Amino acid sequence: MTDTAAARPADSLPRTLLTGVQMLFVAFGALVLVPLLTGLDPSVALFTAGVGTLVFHGVTRVSVPVFLASSFAFIAPIQGSIASFGVSATLGGLMAAGLVYVAISQAVRLKGTGWLHRLLPPVVVGPVIMVIGLALAPVAVDMATGETSDHIGYGQALVLSMVSLLVTLVLAVFGRGIVRLVPIMGGILTGYLLALVMGLVDFTPVREASWLALPAFTAPSFHWAAILFMIPVAIAPAVEHIGDMIAIGSVTRRNYLEKPGLHRTLLGDGLATTAAALFGGPPNTTYSEVTGAVTLTRAFDPRIMLVAACTAIALAFVAKLGALLQTIPGPVMGGIMTLLFGSIAVVGMNTLVRAGHSLTAPRNLVVISLILVFGIGGMQVGGGQFTLQGVSLAALVGIVLNWVLPGAEEDE
Repeated sequence: MTDTAAARPADSLPRTLLTGVQMLFVAFGALVLVPLLTGLDPSVALFTAGVGTLVFHGVTRVSVPVFLASSFAFIAPIQGSIASFGVSATLGGLMAAGLVYVAISQAVRLKGTGWLHRLLPPVVVGPVIMVIGLALAPVAVDMATGETSDHIGYGQALVLSMVSLLVTLVLAVFGRGIVRLVPIMGGILTGYLLALVMGLVDFTPVREASWLALPAFTAPSFHWAAILFMIPVAIAPAVEHIGDMIAIGSVTRRNYLEKPGLHRTLLGDGLATTAAALFGGPPNTTYSEVTGAVTLTRAFDPRIMLVAACTAIALAFVAKLGALLQTIPGPVMGGIMTLLFGSIAVVGMNTLVRAGHSLTAPRNLVVISLILVFGIGGMQVGGGQFTLQGVSLAALVGIVLNWVLPGAEEDE
């Protein structure tokens, strides 16, 4: 495929608009899932996904056909941070995490990517990603079994969560074409319809909501404990960002690491995350679902993503849509979470496996073991505003151990 073909715009304005709306539909389920699971506002998430995508394309000069929206890697850390520090302080921590992306982008611009791989080899990144997925796995189980719902019993909750999970699994494994790109939406929709049949959905908030209203924006506040808790979480998505750029480049036959440059795409991602937290939304990341849709539709024109972004911003002001999303029962979301948290852990495991190192070699064994136990076990160091725990402590321990422990020949 030639560069001209890869860059070919949509044939007409109507097709561009239609394709842009379709890209948002592909991303919609995952986009609103993150705020629904973390207690943030889904209408704000729609708004910040649109704004973040526009920021990214402004930085990269509308050259990469990607859509940015709510990052799954931050689900568990946001839940833990909100429980410990509150929503406002968590948003401050997320702004700081976005600035980590910005700092990394400038370091990449000046020094290339070699230092990043030395600081964060697979033996550190892999188990840190596993901690992100598994640290709050009990929360997913509590939601799936109805522990967090006042009006839904254990039996009803288990039926809702397992049916939602089963449909998601079937669509993900056996789905074809566009259906395979939206398994989460299919699972949620099925669970929601079942909850309607069981009489477990209360439409009072929808009836009381107006058609149009400002999203419930929330201002961030800044506390050292929340910032220290959240900053290391940015490490894994920042490293994953490189893979995302390679993936979309392989689809369009372009090298986005060179043009517009990895430093620009990282900068765009970081500024998008910071902007999202400024308004009260979850961090943004490039969406693999949309990359899959680009592959399927061969819609390589980046301007299509601008249409998707503007559509997301417009939908954010439809108050009844936000209220409707809030009526989804907790067990439905809990069933989906059991899969998502586990899949994040598998991504971390795959990072280790692909590296090809012996995990039982003494050095690797020490680094991986302490990251997992400190992160999942809830180890805490310090107190007050300078508490390190969870992912932040696990990532710091991994980086320090990888730095100070001497390299050694791996066991045969």
